[in-house]
Formats: sequence, C-alpha cells, structure tokens
Amino acid sequence: MKTRAEMKAELLAQAEVLIDELLDWNDRTPLPTLTQMEDVILKLRKQLSEHMALTLIANQAATQPLPGPDCPQCGQEMHYKERKAKQVESRVGHLRLERGYYHCPHCQVGIFPPR
Repeated sequence: MKTRAEMKAELLAQAEVLIDELLDWNDRTPLPTLTQMEDVILKLRKQLSEHMALTLIANQAATQPLPGPDCPQCGQEMHYKERKAKQVESRVGHLRLERGYYHCPHCQVGIFPPR
C-alpha cells in the first residue's frame, strides 16, 4: 500500500498534467466561448476524478480477506476465485478495476469488491 504522501504526490502530478493541458488549450484557443471553456474543463475534471478514484481503489487492500466476504444472497462465506479486471461506469466516470473476484458455491453468485 502507498503512503498518504505517495498518493498525494501522484495526485498532484496528475492534476499538474491536466492543468497544463487546460493552459495549452487556452493558448491555442483565441477568445473561447463560455461553453467551450466549460466543455474542456468538464472533460479534464472527469479525467482527474477517474484518476482520483482509481488511486484510492488501488490503494485498498487488494489481497483476499480471510475469511471471505459474506454472500449478499445467503449470507455464507464466499470463496476467493482469482483476480479479474472489470470495466465499471461509476459516478465519477469510466474505471478499469482489477480486484479479487469472489464466488458463492451455494448460490452461484459472484462479487467483485469494492461494491
């Protein structure tokens, strides 16, 4: 797991890249309209939000917990299967997550924490 200082440095570096992208766009765009400014700012905000979410998610303990999580249907312990990648549309944007996948042998239900 990364330290708070390491995560902060990573997030600040990403913010700096996006700020430079905004300022470069401003240099290339004479007299932009408010709508044009909003469009580029919203695009960059989405990118930063996605990066922030992925940074926090990646820093969570990604090892299999012992015991496994409880099945949301039957309440019995779920079993770790493997690590899987999954594309998720979250409230902050499109995220590619790689996490442990758990399966309930009783209900045949699978989960991909974090939920």
